[in-house]
Amino acid sequence: MFYLVKTNWWLKKIYPSLVWDMPANEKVLYLTFDDGPHETATPYILNQLKQYNAKATFFCIGKNVVSHPEIYKRTLEEGHSVGNHTYNHLNGWKTGGGEYLQNIHQAAEYINSNLFRPPYGRITRQQIKLLKQNPAKSFSIIMWDVLSGDFDINLTPKACLQHVLKGAEPSSIIVFHDSAKAYDRMSYALPRLLEHYSKQGYIFKAL
Repeated sequence: MFYLVKTNWWLKKIYPSLVWDMPANEKVLYLTFDDGPHETATPYILNQLKQYNAKATFFCIGKNVVSHPEIYKRTLEEGHSVGNHTYNHLNGWKTGGGEYLQNIHQAAEYINSNLFRPPYGRITRQQIKLLKQNPAKSFSIIMWDVLSGDFDINLTPKACLQHVLKGAEPSSIIVFHDSAKAYDRMSYALPRLLEHYSKQGYIFKAL
């Protein structure tokens, strides 16, 4: 499975209207979690974040919010931010612009946020234009600077942690997943990186 752990500078230049990282004016990291809420992974993440007074951003799938409203509510109550990740985890490259926007609006009935992250990181220029010029709600499209690879079943938990430790720098937006598929790697890497960066004086903020 091929994927870029560290987003290349040229990709950021090609799509400058997308958010790839944040201003690097202090020792801050932005942890993000995709695909939840999940009955096991999301509460585990929330418990780990609480130990370090860390805040994060959860890009939620609409149908999962419908299935786990209590976990979604807890996420908000504990001071984290949320974003829209479509209702059915649609692949933008395989979906027309109208259908894609409709699916996002369906998710927005349950997810009150102007943050959006495309599933798989796949979105077309037309879809970007539709989201940014949408009269009902203009979305800020959030990508990432570091991909942990926790979704990769061939990756060891230690290698997943190393992806983040090698790639992260002040202002990085880091992607993990609160899903069954990613749980083994995420649950190993997350507490260790929270401890590592906290000892170095970093804080963790929500977008």
